[in-house]
Amino acid sequence: MRKTVYFIEGDGIGPEIWQAARPVLDRALETAYQGKHGIEWVELLAGEKAFNEPGEYLPEKTLEALRNAELAIKGPLSTPVSGGFRSLNGTLRQVLDLYACIRPVKYYKGIESPLKRPELVDMVVFRENTEDVYAGIEWAANSPEARKVAEFLRNEMQADIVPEAAIGIKPITEKGSKRLIRKAIEYALDKNRPNVTLVHKGNIMKYTEGAFRNWGYELAEQEFSGQTITEDQFSAGRKGLVIKDRIADAMFQQVLLKPELYSVIATTNLNGDYLSDALAAQVGGLGLAPGVNMSDTLAFFEATHGTAPSYAGKDLVNPGSLILSGAMLLEHAGWEKASQLVHTAVENVIVSKKVTQDLARQIQGSTRVGCREFGELVGMHLG
Repeated sequence: MRKTVYFIEGDGIGPEIWQAARPVLDRALETAYQGKHGIEWVELLAGEKAFNEPGEYLPEKTLEALRNAELAIKGPLSTPVSGGFRSLNGTLRQVLDLYACIRPVKYYKGIESPLKRPELVDMVVFRENTEDVYAGIEWAANSPEARKVAEFLRNEMQADIVPEAAIGIKPITEKGSKRLIRKAIEYALDKNRPNVTLVHKGNIMKYTEGAFRNWGYELAEQEFSGQTITEDQFSAGRKGLVIKDRIADAMFQQVLLKPELYSVIATTNLNGDYLSDALAAQVGGLGLAPGVNMSDTLAFFEATHGTAPSYAGKDLVNPGSLILSGAMLLEHAGWEKASQLVHTAVENVIVSKKVTQDLARQIQGSTRVGCREFGELVGMHLG
């Protein structure tokens, strides 16, 4: 069976990491299935490459292809200085309704982490991707729009806000919250994970983040009542997937001090951004952090770091994030054997201490290799 996968190389270091990652995925499939399964790669244009050719940062042709796609993968995209986009990544998430950002974080042998027990870190973060302050509804300080909103809030809602304030709106909806939490619970049940933690700042933002928490418990009770339990029920001896919640700032302590207690995390957009990057730092950094943005029909895998333009063309950066995102793609497509081969190969290369500069700075006695060579070493360890 061959599946069509659309790809966007990305900007900055994007072409380099893509050239290192793509052969790994093809070889993993060949090694696992001897030609019985494969990928038909179809390139789409976005970012600087798109602007240099068709003259648009995000061509409608690219969006139309993605609207009808099931699988896609991309490198990092830069935000144009002009052109009307707040963020190309944000635009893709909004336009394609990629509401779930899923970031697995796990330890690989050979990584020298600041934690004493990094092998206890094995979490999957489900971050709501379309709401919260990332919805992009804001106005600059002293702008006519901000003053108008401030006047309404003062006069109609009796809010204590000065006219000169910059203003942003934080929309959190029941639909957006529940569909994200539903996906997290379904994942945990499918993968036999022990718990899902709702992370929020509901003690302060009671009607937005507090509502996210409440809707999560409500969803679990209404749709998964025979499969999920609360922490109190767990303490009383009941069996099932535990649904619990933690305040966001306390959760940052928990993932450092007691990572073994947390398996799947479901959280709002801004909290998820902070938390997923902080977790990645515990197990090697963003160079080894894979991710996917999902709608109900499209799984769009991506490198989770930026474009790093100062490193572009220098063969220095770690392609691990994109390689491991590709492994997620293989698993999502039903090719678990090939996916596991990639994970094992990446770990074996790290254990060999032949790593790119970001990891070499963390691993004593390591040998620095370039982006291309790291990808080749992973390919060689596939068998």
